[in-house]
Amino acid sequence: MSDETSRLRDGILLVTRAAEFAARRHVGQTRKGAAREPYVNHLAEVASLLAATAEEPDAHLVAAGWLHDTVEDTGTSGEEIEQLFGRRVAELVAEVTDDKSLPKAERKRLQVEQAPHKSPGARALKIADKISNLHSLVASPPDDWSAERVANYIDWAKEVVAGCRGVNAALDALFDRAVAEAREAA
Repeated sequence: MSDETSRLRDGILLVTRAAEFAARRHVGQTRKGAAREPYVNHLAEVASLLAATAEEPDAHLVAAGWLHDTVEDTGTSGEEIEQLFGRRVAELVAEVTDDKSLPKAERKRLQVEQAPHKSPGARALKIADKISNLHSLVASPPDDWSAERVANYIDWAKEVVAGCRGVNAALDALFDRAVAEAREAA
């Protein structure tokens, strides 16, 4: 087997293992929207956005797309991510993981403040995450969210993404389109 074939196989295996792990860890979780869509759909969309828009294939980034909420939402440790998926995936996941011990307003403020200082991969991951969240707001907004709350989320997402732009032009364009669609639907 050639080195290139081996790397390709290893990349596919990494992404597939990450998808399976994320699906198992997020089992039973649903999105906040009225449709209560399985949470794994969000992870799949984020990973797919990263895979589809990358200038160069990056299995580590796509795997991190699948895993980006596991530490935050499932009790999985960063050490476990590193042990199972390697240092680069674990570092990407850590960069986009909020500290849930902080109040929500502080977590949101830190996302805006820290976004420009993230690695290029983490910035791309943040943009893909916000695109997926905006898509969910359009397709199935939470029942208890007012139009004002939706507008506030869109404004905050724009602030976060402003610090992430420039690493992936295709993601930047998709985000802009998602914002326009969300504003139109609100």
